[in-house]
Amino acid sequence: MTLLIKNGRVIDPSSGTDAVLDVRVENGKIAEIGERLKTGGSTEKIDAENLVVVPGLIDIHTHLRDPGYEYKETIETGAAAGAAGGFTTIVCMANTQPVNDNASVTRYILNKAKNEACINVFPVGAVTKGLKGETLAEIGELKEAGVVALSDDGMTVRNSDVMRRGFEYARSFALPVICHCEDVSLSGDGVMNEGPVSTALGLKEIPPAAEDIMVARDILLAEWTGRPVHIAHVSTVGSVRIIREAKARGVRVTAETAPHFFTLTDKAVESFDTSLKVKPPLGSDQDVQAVKEGLKDGTLDVIASDHAPHSTVEKNVEFDRAAFGMIGLETSLSLSLALVAENVLTLPQLIEKFTVHPAGVLNLDKGTLQEGADADITIIDPAAEVVVDKNSFKSKSRNTPFHGYRLKGRAVYTIVAGRVVFSCQ
Repeated sequence: MTLLIKNGRVIDPSSGTDAVLDVRVENGKIAEIGERLKTGGSTEKIDAENLVVVPGLIDIHTHLRDPGYEYKETIETGAAAGAAGGFTTIVCMANTQPVNDNASVTRYILNKAKNEACINVFPVGAVTKGLKGETLAEIGELKEAGVVALSDDGMTVRNSDVMRRGFEYARSFALPVICHCEDVSLSGDGVMNEGPVSTALGLKEIPPAAEDIMVARDILLAEWTGRPVHIAHVSTVGSVRIIREAKARGVRVTAETAPHFFTLTDKAVESFDTSLKVKPPLGSDQDVQAVKEGLKDGTLDVIASDHAPHSTVEKNVEFDRAAFGMIGLETSLSLSLALVAENVLTLPQLIEKFTVHPAGVLNLDKGTLQEGADADITIIDPAAEVVVDKNSFKSKSRNTPFHGYRLKGRAVYTIVAGRVVFSCQ
């Protein structure tokens, strides 16, 4: 099968390409990029004039809930949501039921993804059995079965000695470690950021130090063991500063943030919309500014959605009782394009944080349009006017605070291995 994408602005950070070019795809691979390419009459063509053609977007932090919580999301529906958001690859965390702490669960996820997902799905294995933070999971078996990283995301490995040994075993099997950084002795049963808004609302507080302390600990442990570490969902002034300082002294640390941490502040919680209850919590104006500065100067390498589906059973309750998390696969790109409009990032810099950088963090053979690479491609209309409608989402869940938002820019084609899996044209 041959596909020809014509006249688009091709941005490929992996090769430094940024020009109006054509892209020819053959047999699921990038065959050629150049000007005025021609192929035979049987070729499928996409006219990308005024559109942006980029490597397929990668989201390295999602929760697909399958196995065990399929009423919230399945691998099939999560993948469809990813495709609608422009993602050709998503990476799913281990906090399923049963936990992905053994080879059988990993194989289940991969087999189901192969049969049901329209995009690439890669699983993350647990650091500890049952995410309990006590005993290391069978890391060798997980690697052999196909996990691409280790994380107890959703929980923190509280015991520093267990976390140290997790880094050491990860080194043996060449697996990256993704850290959910939360000192639960500080966060306790808090539900939002500690500050003037929480005081006014009378809601239980989570101090920013709950994140900062564990960011510092995990960076120090990674430094001591000589392993790279990836810090998930960075949200505070302190965390950005700690990561920046660690990079300056040569620590192998990468970090991500999520769109809600540079779009919303804790003032939004005044609505008591439980979709806004996330962990880490939405921060102050100063936190939002620090996250933007971290993205701008490269302290934060990746944008990831932390897509966390929940049903109305978990969300249509009092704020104190609601589950933590919001969905994000279908809004992540549009929200992030605002960073370009605000001159926080250039468009090529933004695309880096969705493609070559996340691929590099997890050693994925993705995130490039270079000849011979898998033809995973996202085509973006940066001028498209978008009104977020949660009722039209592909995700099973509806827990987004962005319903009704007017945004600019979206993915209009998502192409996996040369096949169009989503189109709104």
